[in-house]
Amino acid sequence: MAIDLSPTDRFADRHIGPSEAEIQQMLQALGLTSLEALIDETIPEPIRTRHALQIPPACSEAALLEKLERLAAKNAPFRSFIGMGYYDTVTPPVIQRNVLENPAWYTAYTPYQAEIAQGRLEALLNFQTMIIDLTGLELANASLLDEATAAAEAMMMLRRLTTDPGRNTFFISETCHPQTIAVVATRAEPLGVRIVVGDHRAFTPGPELLGVLLQYPATDGAIYDYRDYCAQVHAAGAYVVVAADLLSLTLLMPPGEFGADVAVGSTQRFGMPMGYGGPHAAYFATRDAFKRQVPGRIIGVSRDADGHLALRMALQTREQHIRRDKATSNICTAQVLPAIMASFYAIYHGPEGLRRIAERIHNLTRVLAAGLERLGYRLRHKHFFDTLRLDTTPAEAARIREAALARRINLRYYEDGSVGLSLDEATTAEELETLLEVFALGQPRAFTAAALATTMESGYQGPLARTSPYLTHPVFQRYHSETELMRYLHHLASRDLSLVHSMIPLGSCTMKLNAAAELMPLSWPAFMRVHPFAPLDQVQGYREMLDQLEQWLKDITGFAAVTFQPNSGAAGEYTGLLIIRAYHQSRGEGHRKVCLIPASAHGTNPASAVMAGMEVVVVQCDENGNIDLNDLQAKAEAHRDRLAALMVTYPSTHGVFEPHIREICDIVHACGGQVYLDGANMNAQVGLCRPAEYGADLCHLNLHKTFAIPHGGGGPGAGPVCVAEHLKPFLPSHPVIPTGGSQAIGPVAATPFGSASILLISWAYIALMGAEGLRRASAVAILNANYLAQQLEHAFEILYRGPNGRVAHEFILDLRPFRRQGITEIDVAKRLIDYGFHAPTVSFPVAGTMMIEPTESESKEELDRFCEALRRIRAEIEEVLTGWADPEHNVLKQAPHTAAMVASDHWEMPYGREKAAFPAPWTRTRKFWPAVRRVDEAYGDRNLMCACPPVEAYAV
Repeated sequence: MAIDLSPTDRFADRHIGPSEAEIQQMLQALGLTSLEALIDETIPEPIRTRHALQIPPACSEAALLEKLERLAAKNAPFRSFIGMGYYDTVTPPVIQRNVLENPAWYTAYTPYQAEIAQGRLEALLNFQTMIIDLTGLELANASLLDEATAAAEAMMMLRRLTTDPGRNTFFISETCHPQTIAVVATRAEPLGVRIVVGDHRAFTPGPELLGVLLQYPATDGAIYDYRDYCAQVHAAGAYVVVAADLLSLTLLMPPGEFGADVAVGSTQRFGMPMGYGGPHAAYFATRDAFKRQVPGRIIGVSRDADGHLALRMALQTREQHIRRDKATSNICTAQVLPAIMASFYAIYHGPEGLRRIAERIHNLTRVLAAGLERLGYRLRHKHFFDTLRLDTTPAEAARIREAALARRINLRYYEDGSVGLSLDEATTAEELETLLEVFALGQPRAFTAAALATTMESGYQGPLARTSPYLTHPVFQRYHSETELMRYLHHLASRDLSLVHSMIPLGSCTMKLNAAAELMPLSWPAFMRVHPFAPLDQVQGYREMLDQLEQWLKDITGFAAVTFQPNSGAAGEYTGLLIIRAYHQSRGEGHRKVCLIPASAHGTNPASAVMAGMEVVVVQCDENGNIDLNDLQAKAEAHRDRLAALMVTYPSTHGVFEPHIREICDIVHACGGQVYLDGANMNAQVGLCRPAEYGADLCHLNLHKTFAIPHGGGGPGAGPVCVAEHLKPFLPSHPVIPTGGSQAIGPVAATPFGSASILLISWAYIALMGAEGLRRASAVAILNANYLAQQLEHAFEILYRGPNGRVAHEFILDLRPFRRQGITEIDVAKRLIDYGFHAPTVSFPVAGTMMIEPTESESKEELDRFCEALRRIRAEIEEVLTGWADPEHNVLKQAPHTAAMVASDHWEMPYGREKAAFPAPWTRTRKFWPAVRRVDEAYGDRNLMCACPPVEAYAV
């Protein structure tokens, strides 16, 4: 046997859970001899690709880290004072180590099962409290994607609130960040909202006005007093949105006090590195009267079955998979992990600490301003927080740029020749001296920054100084030592079930391994301290990574080009539909606005279509869960002249590879439409079939699913869009860094490459897996799902299967037959908690069912444990069905069981404590205790409280 010189430690063997022996055992249980035989029975032959992935051979984790180090070295570590909403910050190491780098936080799922998500929910409630306090408004959500899209969501909310169709103009102050102006304009155009950009001081609100967007402080640093202007807008019957720098609000009057109806912004400078553009949690605050129109998620205070305080996602009927085209937004993935980090940053520093940070930044800026005036420069604005704009000539600006670059410094250069700069938390006294050297342009200075500082009084002394208190809740007072914060972080983490405990078998969500090596670069300064608007020649490492990732995704999907700008899956859907819309308009067919969407589609699909200005027409499914070809044909023909697109998920949300997908695409193309593929289920396709080959025109990819970016408790996500050749010209542009095609749509996110830093994770995943590993991962994901289905089919009905009796990478367990005896899918979901598992996806896409997806990362042992839990639950259901167990006081209806309940001196249940808490052998050695009993969903909505309750509310 020849010597094998390749590395012995192959990452694919670490990522893929079942061993070779376990794979053979599972295949034998299915009556098969090979993975290829399973794939042949699962994926229709005409769909199978003959293309061999052109991805480099897999590398080891050690080799990967060396490659990442070489990429990092290609990023020039210039110091950026560009501002525009992005600033260097200091991430407290205690938060970096215990949250950002802690899988107990980053592998958790969206808190749909509140009983096992109380830690995340508390952290998000803290976030909402922080936003409410700092903005002076009454209600906040639990984060949005970025500041620009949050401003766009505000415009959309105001449009929903306005009953007068004549109010169709949205005014944006020219002092807003340019990326925000551009993103809002993109969002407004398909909705028919007229955008006017100009000087707010010269714009008179009229009867046509819907609302206005103001920046506070302005993009160039000016602090405007908007009080009178807000009164004018309100007198005209319109609304005011203020995009506010959150840190400045520790010193400045909050927007809620001077008349804002909505405040939006970014929490990036609360300890979250720039990361070449993200992810960063945006905030959204508004008035209580608008609570049912707020986009995204709101965390609310409710109570559990014992009446104890419990947290949950409030107003859940607003969730997009339920309301579909009536949804307030298509936002599905928020920025939960960055929001949590921002909340802990505020908790760690407390109100006084945040004020000290803000005052130091402002003091440094005042000292610099004084020095610049001593050098002969004229400041554009007298009052500022952290940003200065200098009136210079183009020739002066060119000399300043040359001097700055020579000292590895980036400044902001305006089109009129003026120069700007923004200071931040990381700014040092030494950097002030360097900046003064830059602006001195080689001339001697008779002063130093340090000397100037001795002559100036500390603190903010401009207009609109804040007088109201903030962050007064005890949670912001208690945890200022690292010891106390560390304990609080671990206390909250212990209240959440994540992948560190057990598999999370959520259909359509792909909770696979997020490997430590893939995440390591997220802590490297060479990647994380990069400003999103840094010159391209300073980010060659990032550009090389993006170029390689684009090539790999093109190869995997068969498409011709990729945009990374969409920073969530839902944003990818929206972007894809805008591209289709632009394509039709370029051909003189702008009237094509009908979007066909199967009844089985993700709820974000119809919401995205409405946002893109399309009309949703639902296509029915047949008894096998497939798209009804006759209904599709009829509706495509009926709308032939106006058909824009079909949105289709493949394999279907029902968990099968529909055999007629090519025919489906042909029907739509024959009627002049384009086929948009929702790539949520790409985990069953990589290396096995390619969307471009079976007829799709474009697709988005959920990198936080198939390509290993962690869910982070509900975000961050990434939703790049891959397009065919004829759609390349329409890829999105950006107003600061050139991107997109020759006929580009407007930007869909604040930064040109979206949440660029987390794209490193997917790049690393593909590099570690290689072509063979990626293909095997898809095959094993399908194997694991089919094995589970085969093991459970005697206890439960499997709702849909393919023509050969196989499921895809997920399947639907039908629990509807038990409803007649009062047992629901919710009862099963809560009882699974007692067994140590997160429930599968509940009541989607079919009410009364569970959708199960094991992924390729789970071992046979874990799969068998999950099967055993469900079989035991089936036996418990039978006890109720036969009358042996009480219809209400049984282990299913009373689940989950907390430690406090089981240890109580009072036990009144007709079943034993052991059966309640230790229903399977493994629960004795690896028990996960839920923090609360079953949460009362309705109570929290009837009594909405979305800020931290007083301490006495926690008393039992």
